[in-house]
Amino acid sequence: MAPMVGAAPIEGNLKMRTFTMAAIAAATCLCSASAYAGCANLGAISQLPAHHISPPILPPPSGIRALHAGNAGKNIVGTWLVTYTIEGEAFAQAYIQWHDDGTEWENINLPPDGGNICMGSWKTLDNKHVYRSHAGWNYTDGQLSGYFTETETDLVGRDGTYSGTNELKFYDLSGNLLNDVTGTSSATIISP
Repeated sequence: MAPMVGAAPIEGNLKMRTFTMAAIAAATCLCSASAYAGCANLGAISQLPAHHISPPILPPPSGIRALHAGNAGKNIVGTWLVTYTIEGEAFAQAYIQWHDDGTEWENINLPPDGGNICMGSWKTLDNKHVYRSHAGWNYTDGQLSGYFTETETDLVGRDGTYSGTNELKFYDLSGNLLNDVTGTSSATIISP
């Protein structure tokens, strides 16, 4: 993100963040206000103050390793630092391990009261893309209140990075869709 210079861009950025957070909070309130989801803790995101939308964002790790030419399925295997955005604003980071058996797990830096460990599955789509899917539980005041699904398609580069788009869908226990949020991810591999 480019640094903001002058009062007007900073003020505009704060207004945009406030608007974004208000929209997320309103959507969450309209769709079962206190719902928290594991690594998709939208409730926690909506409760962050506008001037501090995300936990501190770490710089990419150094020491990128060489990856296999044209093989997304081999290149994705390993440990990654991932940054997630909604409407262009970074809101969280996660460490994700992609395993060669088609499973992956994630530890995201959102409050642990909503759960910050997720597991999922992935598959190779072609030489440059992978697709992953998560599912997890939502809680309201400590009580099971629903579940979420997350799907993501990623373009895996040979330079130790990937980027993609994701979609989170929140449901109540009867399977009714409560909220649908799209965002992006960008990641850098962590060398052993």
